[in-house]
Amino acid sequence: MVSAKPKRYGMDLTQGSILRRLILFMLPLLAANIVQQLYNTVDMIVIGHFVGAEGTVGVSVGGQAAQFLTMISMGMAVGGQVYISQLTGAGQKSKINDSIGTLLSFVLLLSVVLMLVGICFTKQIVTLMKTPPEAVSEATDYMRITFLGFPFIFGYNAVCAVLRGMGDSRRPLIFICIAAVSNIVFDLILVAGFDMAAAGTAIATVAGQAMSFLFALAFLYRRKESFGFDFKPKSFAIRWEHLKIFLKLALPEIVRSACIQLTLIYVNSLINAYGLVASATNSVGTKITQLANTITSSLNMGCSSMIGQNLAAGKQDRAKKVVYTGLVFGLVLATINSVLALTIPRQIYSIFTADPEVIELGVVFMKVSIIIFYLSALMGPTQAMVTGSGFAMLGLAVGILDGVIFRLLFSYLFANLMGLEVVGYFLASALARLGPVIICGGYFISGKWRTRKLLVEKAEPAEETAAAEA
Repeated sequence: MVSAKPKRYGMDLTQGSILRRLILFMLPLLAANIVQQLYNTVDMIVIGHFVGAEGTVGVSVGGQAAQFLTMISMGMAVGGQVYISQLTGAGQKSKINDSIGTLLSFVLLLSVVLMLVGICFTKQIVTLMKTPPEAVSEATDYMRITFLGFPFIFGYNAVCAVLRGMGDSRRPLIFICIAAVSNIVFDLILVAGFDMAAAGTAIATVAGQAMSFLFALAFLYRRKESFGFDFKPKSFAIRWEHLKIFLKLALPEIVRSACIQLTLIYVNSLINAYGLVASATNSVGTKITQLANTITSSLNMGCSSMIGQNLAAGKQDRAKKVVYTGLVFGLVLATINSVLALTIPRQIYSIFTADPEVIELGVVFMKVSIIIFYLSALMGPTQAMVTGSGFAMLGLAVGILDGVIFRLLFSYLFANLMGLEVVGYFLASALARLGPVIICGGYFISGKWRTRKLLVEKAEPAEETAAAEA
């Protein structure tokens, strides 16, 4: 006799219409990413109009350095999301409590260590990044305050990874909206009202993240019975059985991100050497492309959770169809973004800055961004198959190809050999995405993911049911 399957938390991504499930799960992720990019964009707009180019560059440089350390929490979050999605898909509820406790405990401990490292070496980081002299003070203030908020940022990423792994993408949207509203309010008060420049922007960001994390933690506590984590002190322990799986997934992801981020910082430092106009153009352009490409990260998160659950449930064909659906979404949006980049580039740049020189160079950046849009659309869903199947080492190879080989090779080719200077660096960063597209696309097309050993005991293949969860 087969026992009834216990009631589970979150959306069951292994049943019902693939398109409907992906849309329902992905849209809150997309909305959350858009909200996050918007409130980060508000930082740039407020600082650009009330402080000037030196403030814009200071926040951008400070943000890059903080993001380099924050990627460690993102790597752990990716590992947590994939592992928990596979535990959920395989119905192994008994292991979820210990896995969540291990993830939260380790991530919060790590955040304190990195916070102290960041604060101690802020000046050295600012110097290493060749920050324009006019922006050194702003970048230093922004970095130090952001480092202080690491426990909140890391904790938030871990909690939301657990939620997404279990099939809940709506609550992370609510929590990021809380952070966004708080951030915008504090931005206007501290920067526009009290003239606190980059320091005010950093305080606003940390305050928003703190409120978001505390609300997320409170939600988990109220729903602990259905969530599968009991919040008992003994549960907040680091258990090697689960930590080694998190690290197996996270370390290659962290190294991959480090390769990309380090080369980005290096290339940006070369751009900074061209002066304030080039640096500001790159800072604003990077923010615009990040905002436009929120669909890629949303598809990556949504597809990887859906793929992880379906592979663990023995539904490989369904996982394959998830990738095809994601590709269609991404390419449609890339086309829309490209049309906007070609038709209204000056209007887009003028939202962030009033500097005419920055806007003129920004027109060139927007043309280059079309390459970014299309390559990112192809990369997201296929990379989600790599992530969702737990093939972290392939993700590492992709990062090395993207960050170390393609980005640096193209930078030397376009900027030095071809004499394109700063525009050459714009092109290099865009074309570096060719590496992930080729490798991840090849992995997906080859079908090697079908025979890959999963992180958990695979459930027996079940027949698709016509009924979908409401």
